[in-house]
Amino acid sequence: MAILHVDMDAFYASVEVREQPALAGRPVIVGGSAEGRGVVAAASYEARKFGVHSAMPMARALRLCPDAVRLPARLDFYQQISQQIRAIFARYTPEIEPLSLDEAFLDVTASEKLFGTAREVALRIKQDIRDELSLVASVGIAPNKFLAKIASDLDKPDGLVEVAQDEVQTFLDPLPVSRLWGVGKVTGARFEELGIRTIGQLRGRTAEFLTMEFGKFGSHLWELAHGRDPRPVISDHRAKSISMENTFATDVHDTQILRAWLMDMAEQVASRLRQQDFYGRTIQIKLRFADFKTVTRAHTLDEATRSTRDICHTALALLAEAWTGRSPAVRLLGVGVSGLAEVPPVPQQGDLFTTSEMTTDKQRELDELADAINNRFGKQQLRRGGGFH
Repeated sequence: MAILHVDMDAFYASVEVREQPALAGRPVIVGGSAEGRGVVAAASYEARKFGVHSAMPMARALRLCPDAVRLPARLDFYQQISQQIRAIFARYTPEIEPLSLDEAFLDVTASEKLFGTAREVALRIKQDIRDELSLVASVGIAPNKFLAKIASDLDKPDGLVEVAQDEVQTFLDPLPVSRLWGVGKVTGARFEELGIRTIGQLRGRTAEFLTMEFGKFGSHLWELAHGRDPRPVISDHRAKSISMENTFATDVHDTQILRAWLMDMAEQVASRLRQQDFYGRTIQIKLRFADFKTVTRAHTLDEATRSTRDICHTALALLAEAWTGRSPAVRLLGVGVSGLAEVPPVPQQGDLFTTSEMTTDKQRELDELADAINNRFGKQQLRRGGGFH
C-alpha cells in the first residue's frame, strides 16, 4: 500500500496572505472578533510562535500576540480553493478521502505505474499546488493512514516525510507517546506515571498490560505502536457517509466555540453532499472528551436531505443533548450524514400552519444560489450565522 496524507500548511491564514501579499511575514489570525467572543479558526506560523492556536478564544489570542492581523474567516472562499486542491489530487488518483477542507488521504497504490513512485507523486502534487495556487502543502507517505498522518506533521511547513515498510519501527519508536491517536493529557499523565514516554517504550509492554491499564483503548494503542492500521482510504464515491471532524489543539469547554465549529463543519458536509449529488437521512455528531470517552448521537429524519439548514439544526440539537457546560472539556468534534442515496426524497405534504420557517423549496433555492455564487466568485459571505464570523 502507498498512502499519502496531504495537509495544507496554515491553510486559512496562508490563503489570506496569498490574497494580501503585504501580510507576508506578519502574524495573521483568522477567526471571529474578540468583542463578540470570536474563535481562532487558523493562525499563521508567525502567530503560532506566540502560542496562538485554533479553537482559542480570539480575545486571548490577541493578548498573546497584540501585533497580529485579525481577519474574518471566509469558509466559502476556502471551500472553493479546497475544491481546486481536490482537482489536483484527482489527476493522480480517484481514491481521495477528505478529512477537512485542508487535508485528505490519498491511496496512490494503483497510480505508481502511471506516475512513478509514491514519493514522485507526492512531489508532483506539492509542486502543482505551489505553481497553480501559490500555497504550500506538507505530505506524509506510508503504508497506512496512521503512519502517513504522523509523517505529514513531522517536518512542517513544506514537509515531505516517507516511511518505508521496513522502517516503521525505526520511525515510530523514538516519537513521544502523545503522537499516538487519542493520547491526550489524561492518558499522557498516566503513561508518565508508568514511565512510558516514547512509542518504543509502549511497544515494549504487553498488550495484556495495556488492556488492563486502559481497557480496549490500550489494545488499540498497542496496535498503533506496532504501526498497524488496517483502515482503507474511502473516497466520497464509495462512502456510506460524508463527515468531517476536528481535533482541537487544546480541549474546549465553551459552548459557543463548539457551536461555531459544528455549524461550519455542517455547512461543509452539506456542500459536499450537493457536490457529490447525494441525499442523506441520518445526521450524527461525535464528541471525544478530554478523558478520551467518545460519545455519538444520531437522528434519522423523516426524509433524506442535503439542506444546510436541516443538517445544521439537527446537529446543533444533538450537541445540546450530548454536551452541557458540566460535561468534560471536548477534545474532538465531528458531524456527518449517512444513509446516502442519489435519489431525491419523495415530496411530503407541507405543514399548513407553519409560517415562521422557510419552505423546503426556498431552502433548496437558497443552497443552490449559495453554491453557484461560491463556485463562481468564492469570496462571498452567504452563510449561516453563528459560525467563525
